[in-house]
Amino acid sequence: MTGAQWIVESLKKHGIKTVFGYPGGQIMPLYDALYDGGLEHLLCRHEQGAAFAAIGYARATGQTGVCIATSGPGATNLITGLADALVDSVPIVAITGQVPTSLIGTDAFQEVDMLGMSFGCTKYSFLVDDPKLLPDIIEQAFMIANSGRPGPVLIDIPKDIQLAKEDYEKYLHKSSYYQSSALSSSLNSSQLSPSILDAIQSANQMIQHAKKPILYIGGGIIIANAVPELRQWIENTSIPAVCTLKGIGALDINDPCYLGMVGMHGFKSANLAVQECDLLIAIGVRFDDRVTGNLNQFASQAKVIHIDIDTAEIGKLKLAHVEIAADAKKVLPLLTQSVDITEWRQHILQLKIAYPARYDHPGKGIYAPLLLKQLSDIILERKHLNAIVTTDVGQHQMWTAQHMLFASENTFISSCGLGTMGFGLPSAIGVQIAKPNNCVICISGDGSFMMNVQELTTIKRKQLPIKIILIDNSRLGMVRQWQQLFFNERYSETDLSDNPDFITLAQAFNIPGITITEKEQVLPAINQLLTSKGAFLLHVKIDEMENVWPLVPPGAANHDMLDSLEKEGA
Repeated sequence: MTGAQWIVESLKKHGIKTVFGYPGGQIMPLYDALYDGGLEHLLCRHEQGAAFAAIGYARATGQTGVCIATSGPGATNLITGLADALVDSVPIVAITGQVPTSLIGTDAFQEVDMLGMSFGCTKYSFLVDDPKLLPDIIEQAFMIANSGRPGPVLIDIPKDIQLAKEDYEKYLHKSSYYQSSALSSSLNSSQLSPSILDAIQSANQMIQHAKKPILYIGGGIIIANAVPELRQWIENTSIPAVCTLKGIGALDINDPCYLGMVGMHGFKSANLAVQECDLLIAIGVRFDDRVTGNLNQFASQAKVIHIDIDTAEIGKLKLAHVEIAADAKKVLPLLTQSVDITEWRQHILQLKIAYPARYDHPGKGIYAPLLLKQLSDIILERKHLNAIVTTDVGQHQMWTAQHMLFASENTFISSCGLGTMGFGLPSAIGVQIAKPNNCVICISGDGSFMMNVQELTTIKRKQLPIKIILIDNSRLGMVRQWQQLFFNERYSETDLSDNPDFITLAQAFNIPGITITEKEQVLPAINQLLTSKGAFLLHVKIDEMENVWPLVPPGAANHDMLDSLEKEGA
């Protein structure tokens, strides 16, 4: 058996059914093994698209996504995807070809030091320089990608290692990599340490004395598969809750004290509630600057309980009075203290009444927040759709996060920590491959859409029924908004009025579509989109000067957010 054949068999043993990639010179032995190896390979049209598709697959399933590229430019094109997966804690195994071991360090054709280049954007990286190590390195890669806080792992494999014929089975579990794997698996022990149990007891005492507690929920709760435990705890205690962008879907949207997203574009009620709380219970979060605003003034009167699997995140930015570095799924059932917060809950409800989302937009033109609310209402009414939404990055992403409701986890998939434009379309491909019976909707902006538009042909090739909503303001909207607010309206290089005709573009890939420009067209268009049998593009033209509100200016505290009515004098 060759090394390449062993790789394919190993992937199958790890439950991998589909891989995403793009072939090239130094990865050809692996592609030869894939030819009749029993794995589905999805040919994306750019390696970055392959990485994002693998991320979409992993985010939708909780399983490891696999992407493949050749050496040099193929491998470097994966880098942005790996960085995205690292920041958002997504388990990815990336396999890259490398020049033969005898040529490493000679500046050979398409040689790049991927080991060195990937250190800053992966959880771990391997360069396989001995075929005898290949079996255990693959085992170790999957273990690292999935253990503790998940993340991407790179395996860089020279061409001669892929071609090397060995009895690989006899090398399995023989190297230092296997011993390391066994040691690392102890991190996933089911037992909580005595110090963790003491911390949980302290947390219960702190909760008992709190008068104005708030739950601050991030994507870690979804990764930990702890949503049922979280919702049960909230049902028991009635503690109000906010979430981060990546935590969307974790909380019960029918809870009257669910406040939605907090932070730079969070709702005013959510931000004010956090600023007023006396106890902040942070679970699976990392106190990202887009959430906290001015960190010194973020929940400044509150004591903090921080629960996270990653010890490095606790206390990194915000002092925690109780630190619980453990699996939230194991910790939450042990938080048993009840609370008496009737007055606080009433105050939360008053905040929601005082600062509701507004949809009374003047004129005939389409108002993106209203369109997305209408889309959300229809999806929730038609539960059989099982819709999963991916987004790109920019204004449309924030409007989606604000105005759509997601009833369950892993139904909102976006590039959260890295904020990668071009993420939406290829990640939707990965989601649709993983969830063929779900309605997958990609919500994009005209700037982001053009960054990986080539993946329309992947949709065409696989006949994937992905629905695309392209919100087009002929601008790089979020950058234009910041130029308007903070750079004296000096609109530098944000004019995209030379966009192509998107409907004609989609038709070139056999994807039908329509363009709408007025409010009265929205509901029929959404219905046409959702009832179309195959892929469909809904092109939505909006005013170029629409802004996302509220907005916390850079460096400001979250209670100093700008409001659309105040700013625009309406």
